[in-house]
Amino acid sequence: MHTGSCLCGGVRFRISSALEPIQVCHCTQCRKAQGTPFATNTPVLAAAFELVSGAGLLAAFESSPGKRRVFCSKCGSPVYSSRDTLPGVLRIRAGLLDEPLAVQAAAHFHTASKAGWWPITDTLPRFEHALPAERPPLHARPSTDGRRRHTET
Repeated sequence: MHTGSCLCGGVRFRISSALEPIQVCHCTQCRKAQGTPFATNTPVLAAAFELVSGAGLLAAFESSPGKRRVFCSKCGSPVYSSRDTLPGVLRIRAGLLDEPLAVQAAAHFHTASKAGWWPITDTLPRFEHALPAERPPLHARPSTDGRRRHTET
């Protein structure tokens, strides 16, 4: 079980599944939405995400067709994003999680549009654009603890 909250504490949530490795996104939209050189996201199944408090504080912005960014309307903390092309998956902002994370960053994405003033100095894989298409969707991959993921329909 993982817990998280926004800056003001009004939005609180729980995640009941193992966390996926962190995706470091350097796209222009993530940089502008976060106000930082990149966003750190961990994808989770929506069925494993439970909003504990603050439903009335959540607001959403459609940053591009089919992509929603959900944030706390009181403090502005970005909470998660979702895409119509990845139904049932939320990309949780890793910085909101309360506990130390056992997962690490997996790769850098959209490096073609990264901030020129922030060098990437690690040895993680780098992709100029999005996640490679041949990678199976989250719900079809084995979990980080070796068990197969199941989705409820």
